[in-house]
Amino acid sequence: MTTPREDGLIRRGVFWLLLLGPLFFLSYGLSNTFTAQRSDIGSLVFDWERQVPLWPWTIIPYWSIDLLYGLSFLLPRTRREMDRHALRLLSAQLICVLCFLLWPLRFTFERPALDGVFGWLFDVLMGFDKPYNQAPSLHITLLVIIWAMFARHIQGRFWRGLMHGWMALIGVSVLTTWQHHFIDLPTGALAGFLCLWLWPREGLSPLRLVRLAEAPERLRLAWRYALSAGLLAGAALTLGDGWLWLLWPGVALLLVAMNYLLLGAGGFQKRADGSQSCAVRWLLAPYQAAAWLNSRWWTRQRPEADEVCDGVFLGRLPARGEATQFASVIDLCAELPLKPAPGQHYRSLPSLDLVPPGADLCREAAVAIESLRAHGPLLVCCALGYSRSASAVAAWLLLSGHCRDADAAEALIRRARPGVVLHPAHRNLLQTLQTEPAHE
Repeated sequence: MTTPREDGLIRRGVFWLLLLGPLFFLSYGLSNTFTAQRSDIGSLVFDWERQVPLWPWTIIPYWSIDLLYGLSFLLPRTRREMDRHALRLLSAQLICVLCFLLWPLRFTFERPALDGVFGWLFDVLMGFDKPYNQAPSLHITLLVIIWAMFARHIQGRFWRGLMHGWMALIGVSVLTTWQHHFIDLPTGALAGFLCLWLWPREGLSPLRLVRLAEAPERLRLAWRYALSAGLLAGAALTLGDGWLWLLWPGVALLLVAMNYLLLGAGGFQKRADGSQSCAVRWLLAPYQAAAWLNSRWWTRQRPEADEVCDGVFLGRLPARGEATQFASVIDLCAELPLKPAPGQHYRSLPSLDLVPPGADLCREAAVAIESLRAHGPLLVCCALGYSRSASAVAAWLLLSGHCRDADAAEALIRRARPGVVLHPAHRNLLQTLQTEPAHE
């Protein structure tokens, strides 16, 4: 069902365009002028790029992003969506221009003279676009943001296919017009997804989640992930060429480190339906692939969920089709998405891996377990089903009166699922909860 459009959005869109349009040309032009006067401009070109053809006609899709930039402001249905879209575009401009000033790169191919309409369009373009501002490609950064907006609102298989095809052609055109080298594309996409992550469609911006972690477990893991990110970045920059792809997992681990140090589980942007933002799926793809494989490896001897008590099961994050026997699922995994089965009751309570859940989250989980188990078999899960979900089930056993103390709750869970890992910090949490009165 289409969301009704809020009043005044056209005026709001025009306001943002009047602000962002001049800023775009002013900041881009000034950075071009400044960089043209420098003598330390380098380049990063792969040998295979010399085989990239020059297709003059692709100047049409290349130019079309300017039209789509303006049209994208007609699509939002709410003030929040409009403002988030504008802030994404503003962030893209600031990030890319800053990179142009700090790490200028030059396009090195000499484009031959072109005539006709295509030649005229190239001449107009080169009237304000010089070959200095390359990585990250602002064209690609804006494309990611605009593509996300159109993908959310274009309906119908034919129109969506046409839209995706044209957006992909715009992405290819930055190479076939000889405007950018290849390195500019993935770095531009990275900047674009970073803007989407900074201003998510749902939930709070990471900028509003910043709180320095105090728990020693979070601090220790943050520095481990940051060190790993630094090692990957160092290897990529030292080895060069194809090893530059190591920057992707490096960035992923750096963002994970930020989640542990500053942002908490909210940095993974897991939604109420178990999905995650497209920005997280792309930015953290290497980390998520490793986390998924890790969960499968450690649970390979015990992939099935185990019943703890009264139809409450404890297990790993289920793959598609694995949880169909459960009427309800309570999911404590922040770093990986989960798609519930049709008709299944689902509750997402994201928490960080290898960190004891907070007391408030455990209470919330206990209430959810007691409520949802009335519908039938209930699965409480996290990535492995050994720690976060075990803490939630133990909290339910205590607060519901099924167990008299934390030791009894832990013993019951261990009998059901022997691999459970509860460290002293988990036990301290449970001992705190055991002093609270049982819920009827």
